[in-house]
Amino acid sequence: MRIFDPHIHMSSRTTDDYERMYRAGVRAVVEPAFWLGQPRTSAGSFVDYFDALLGWEPFRAAQFGIRHHCTVALNPKEANDPRCRPVLDVLPRYLAKDGVVAVGEIGYDSMTDDEDEVFRIQLGMAADAGLPVLVHTPHRDKPAGTRRSLDLVAAEGVPPEMVLVDHLNELTVAMVERSGCWMGFSVYPDTKMDERRMVSILLEYGTERVLVNSAADWGRSDPLKTRRVGEAMLAAGFTDSDVDTVLWRNPVAFYAQSGRLALDDPADRDLIPAGESTYSGDYSGDYSGDYSGDYAGNSVLRGERAR
Repeated sequence: MRIFDPHIHMSSRTTDDYERMYRAGVRAVVEPAFWLGQPRTSAGSFVDYFDALLGWEPFRAAQFGIRHHCTVALNPKEANDPRCRPVLDVLPRYLAKDGVVAVGEIGYDSMTDDEDEVFRIQLGMAADAGLPVLVHTPHRDKPAGTRRSLDLVAAEGVPPEMVLVDHLNELTVAMVERSGCWMGFSVYPDTKMDERRMVSILLEYGTERVLVNSAADWGRSDPLKTRRVGEAMLAAGFTDSDVDTVLWRNPVAFYAQSGRLALDDPADRDLIPAGESTYSGDYSGDYSGDYSGDYAGNSVLRGERAR
């Protein structure tokens, strides 16, 4: 079983998770930029975070045979904080980077006017960059937030095939399916979807345009939930091809629209000597300070590579 987790926050996971994921069949991931659990106090915090998503985290994932990609955005929760808004001036530089495969997560948290404005601005950025969009649906009043998201996407003229609407459930899947957008489902141990409910939705709606993710982060979550869904699908009578469609071919098809997916085995290359890095990017924005892309003293290259 080959797995592409299209939404997982690996910056909050351990190298043990990478090892377990590889053994479970995970070969590629997308890490969306998201809220870190406490408020950021400046746009510079985003700059450091985006640099890590483009440099350090792909380097770390590669040691375990997993291709790492990311999406970048000002997330809905922090769209309401005026201290964070200047990051919108920085985003176009990051949207030009090879490792960025979509704009996201964007959408709604509390469905405020500020969130509306930031959502609309970033949809425009996605169009300018020729990138797909990852839409976060709110945890509260999800049906209203999902409908509002779809209305804004349509009003801005974004092609539905370029939009993945995530964190769906039984109350929201039908409206997204009718819209022509891609449908994303997060499978959690206690909240959101579980394997049984996911299989029921697949039995009703089929496998077309459906993506399943673990959305694993710093909360109680499980980076192997994609594998659990695949096993539950097989137990329910789905074929190996059906499982491959949901867990591999669909996420590949959606993110391939960026033209930036790299799905070869990153561990085929020679290992880098400890304390060195393959990342030589720089940041040439308007902020003072230095970013050298140097990971000296912070290598994970210790011991045997997990295979």
